Amino acid sequence: MAKDLLFEIGLEEVPARFVRAAVNQLRERVEKWLADSRIGHGGVTAYATPRRLAVLARAVEEKQSDVSEEVKGPSRKIAQDAEGGWSKAALGFARSQGVEPEQLFFKELAGVEYVYAVKSSLGVDTASVLSDGLDGIVHAMTFPKNMRWGSYELKFVRPIKWLLALYGTDVVPLEIAGVRSGNVSRGHRFLGEETAVAEPAAYVEALRSQHVIVDIAERERLIVEGIEALAAEKGWTISIKDDLLEEVLFLVETPTVLFGSFDPAFLDIPQEVLITSMREHQRYFPVLDSAGKLLPFFVTVRNGDAVSLENVAKGNEKVLRARLSDAKFFYAEDQKLHIADALRKLETIVYHEELGTVADKVGRIVALTGRIAAAASAEPHAAAAAARAAEICKFDLVTQMVYEFPELQGIMGEDYARKAGEDEAVAKAINEHYQPRFSGDTAPASLPGALVSLADKLDTIVGCFSIGIVPTGSQDPYALRRQAAGIVQTLMAHELPVRLGELFDLALDIHEQRGLKRNRADIRKELYDFFALRLKNVLTEQGNRYDVIEAALAAGFDDLTLTVKRAAILLARAAGPEQGEFKTVVDALTRSANLAAKAESDAAVDASRLEAGAERGLHEAYEHVSGPYRKALEAGDAATALGLLTELREPITAFFDSVMVMAEDEAVRRNRLALLSAISRDAARYADFSKLVWA
Repeated sequence: MAKDLLFEIGLEEVPARFVRAAVNQLRERVEKWLADSRIGHGGVTAYATPRRLAVLARAVEEKQSDVSEEVKGPSRKIAQDAEGGWSKAALGFARSQGVEPEQLFFKELAGVEYVYAVKSSLGVDTASVLSDGLDGIVHAMTFPKNMRWGSYELKFVRPIKWLLALYGTDVVPLEIAGVRSGNVSRGHRFLGEETAVAEPAAYVEALRSQHVIVDIAERERLIVEGIEALAAEKGWTISIKDDLLEEVLFLVETPTVLFGSFDPAFLDIPQEVLITSMREHQRYFPVLDSAGKLLPFFVTVRNGDAVSLENVAKGNEKVLRARLSDAKFFYAEDQKLHIADALRKLETIVYHEELGTVADKVGRIVALTGRIAAAASAEPHAAAAAARAAEICKFDLVTQMVYEFPELQGIMGEDYARKAGEDEAVAKAINEHYQPRFSGDTAPASLPGALVSLADKLDTIVGCFSIGIVPTGSQDPYALRRQAAGIVQTLMAHELPVRLGELFDLALDIHEQRGLKRNRADIRKELYDFFALRLKNVLTEQGNRYDVIEAALAAGFDDLTLTVKRAAILLARAAGPEQGEFKTVVDALTRSANLAAKAESDAAVDASRLEAGAERGLHEAYEHVSGPYRKALEAGDAATALGLLTELREPITAFFDSVMVMAEDEAVRRNRLALLSAISRDAARYADFSKLVWA
C-alpha cells in the first residue's frame, strides 16, 4: 500500500532571492532519489516560505521494485580458455555481478558472441532507506551562499531549526546538525505556534491554522488579488513588477495587503527616483493614475493578519518619509554639480585596468559615435546631438543619486542634462544609450540615442575581446551577450546602412591606437562568430525555423537588416501555401550548386561555346536577371531578389533535361560548369538553399 511522504526543513529566514531555487532543487533531488531508488510514487509538490522548504510526494510505494537485467560481459573469445573453461576475465565478471559462473550464458550481438549474466536485486522496504536518502539529499544541496553554525560541518543556506519527516503517519528518523526529525512544524513566528502534523495530507491545513500559507501559488494569488482589489476600490493603477512580486512572495508567510501615503511635496522629484526608492529600499508597489503619473501613495504587503493595519501603515509611512528625504537631499545636491566637473571626476574612476578609466572609455565612445554617424550618413543635427551626448553620456555616474541607485544611470543623466540646459535630443540620448537594458526592452527611439548606444556597447565588446575576455559557457561577467543582442536589436530597429564588419573595424581601429594585445584578424573572427549566435537567437525569437535560419546565415549576415528580411521571406515561401512550387525552385538551385562544386573557381563563361537551345537559354536568362538581382540585394529588397532567382527555375530545369553537363569535351564541360557556378555564386548570396528541410 502506498503512503504519502512529507519532508520539511525548518530554517532561520532565508533571503527571498534564494527561496524558489532552493525549494525547486529540493523537489528535484527528492524526485531523482525516488527514481534512482526504484521507488514508485505519484506527484511531488514543493512548498516554501521564508522559514521552510518542504516537499510532499504522493503515493510513495512501500517497497522498492525488484530488478532483473541482463549485463553484457567479455566476448566468448576472451571469456573461455582453449579447453572451453571459464577464463579469469569471465570469472571476474561473474564475481562483479554477484552470480555463480554456471549462471553465465552466451548471446550474439552484432555477429559476435558475448557472455551475459542476469543481475537480480530484490527491493527492500521504503521505510528502511528513507532516513539515509533524506539525509543524503540535505547534505547534497547547494546554494549561492552557504552558512556554517555551531561546531557542525554542514553548510546550508541558513541554520536548520527543525525537521519534519513523515512517511504516512510514521516519523522518518534522522538527525542533521543536531536537529532530530519529528512530526511537528512551526507556525507564523508571532501569530502561530508549533503544530503536530498527523499525516502528510494534513500539512497545508495544519499550517494554515497557524497563520502560514505554505502553498506558493496560493500565497502569490492572495497578494495579487489583494493588490488588484485595492486598485479597483481606489481607482488606482498599481504596478506589479514580477521581480518585486517574487521577492515579496518569499518575505511573507501570511500576506495582507495595505496602503499608506507620503507627502505630495516629494512629487517634485522625478518619479523614477521615488519609485526606485520605494521598490529597492522598502519593497513597496508604486501607485499611478490612469495616465501613468505617480500618486502620493504606496502599497505594501504585511507578513501577518489585518489587525491594526492603521498602525502598520503609519509605521511604514514614517520609514518611507526618511527614505524619500534622503532621495530629495541627494537630488538637490546633485544639482550643484556641473557637468564639466563631473566629467573630470571620471578620470579617477578605473573602468578596467587594461582598458583605462571611465574617461578613457568616454573618449573612445565619442570617437566611435562620430565614425558610426558618418558611416550611417546621419543628418547633421542628429550627428551633432549624438556627438554631444557621447561626450557627457557617463557624467551621472559620479552623482549621489546614481551612487545610491545604480539602476538610475542614464535616467538621472537625462534629467540633470535637461536642467543644465542641454538640448532635448542630447538629454534623451543620454538615457537611451543604455537601451536595451534587458531582454524585452526597447531599442533607443532616437537616432542620436541609437548612435551612442551602438558606440558604447561596441566599445565594451571589442575592448573585452581585445584583452581576451570572451564569454564561455554560462560565464559572461561583463554581460557581453546582452550588449551584442542590443547592438543587433538597435541596427534592426533603425535599419542603419552600416555593416557589422564595418562596425568591427571602426572599433578595432580606435582600440588599436592603444595597442592590441591579440591578433586583429583573430579578434575579428571571434566577433563574427559571437554575433552569429546572437543573430540566431533573434531569428529564433521571431519564429523562424532552424533550417531557415541556417540557410539565411550561410549566405552571410554582415547586413543584419537584409539577413532578417531574407529569413522572413524564406520562411514564408517554405512554409506557405506555395511551398510545393518553391521546392522546385530550391531543387533547381541546389542541383546547380552541387554540380558547380566541380567547376574551376571563378572560371568565366565563354558565350561562343554555348550550344543553341536550353544551354544558351539558361545563359540568356541568367544574364537577364543577374544585374537586377544584385542591385535588389544591395538595396535590401529581399523579396524582389528572390523573385528574380525564381525566374531561373524553368531555364535550369530545361538545361538539365536536355544538356549533358559532364561532357567528354573538357572545354565544353568546363564552360557548362562555369555557367552553373556563376548562378550558384549569386544564389549563395541569398541563402544556402540546400539547408532547407521539407516535410
